[in-house]
Amino acid sequence: MREIVLDTETTGLDPLRGDRLVEIGCIEIFNRMPTGQTFHRYINPERDMPAEAFAVHGLSTEFLASKPLFTEVVEEFLEFIGDAPLVIHNASFDISFINAELDRIKRQPISRERLIDTLLLARRKHPGVSNRLDDLCSRYAIDNSRRTKHGALLDAELLAEVYIDLIGARQSQLILASETRVTITSGIGETPRRQREVPLAPRITDADREAHRAFIATLGDKPIWNDFLPAAV
Repeated sequence: MREIVLDTETTGLDPLRGDRLVEIGCIEIFNRMPTGQTFHRYINPERDMPAEAFAVHGLSTEFLASKPLFTEVVEEFLEFIGDAPLVIHNASFDISFINAELDRIKRQPISRERLIDTLLLARRKHPGVSNRLDDLCSRYAIDNSRRTKHGALLDAELLAEVYIDLIGARQSQLILASETRVTITSGIGETPRRQREVPLAPRITDADREAHRAFIATLGDKPIWNDFLPAAV
């Protein structure tokens, strides 16, 4: 299953009061594993950057002035996310800004039914404690040392790791990765059998093998046992 982990940065907290989108970062995951495919764009908000927002993400008015408008990146953005579920931390915040930008250029909003809110997932799994992204990274031993400021792509990368831990997918991946399977063919079909991670130590000694070979030598020219001996014998 394809999912998109998404994060944004903005000029403030409320798109209804003129705050605008300034950065979108997306990470593609497939069957709960990152694929390496990403979408990342800075966006010219067509307004000044308040000092409070600049302190959070460090994106200045001067830096964003040369970046494309939302209308110039929207097609690429919508093509990248497709119809996949969107994994977002505090999803109502990010989707309100994205849909405000879509409404501004007369495009259809993104349905809230597509959203997977990791903040709600975390609150159910870890009630009564802080569930900010930094807190979840610490809880799941995810290295967030690069996160000196907020950044949409970096935060989406961290959130992808958090999401996999939140839903327990990392544990199942580790189990599956450590298992090697062989197939047994029987009269009722093929049945997968799990091999041991660490094979049992052999209980047949070299002396046992030599005694067996000496016994086979007494059975004539072409004993059937020769078919089961290693080629070097």
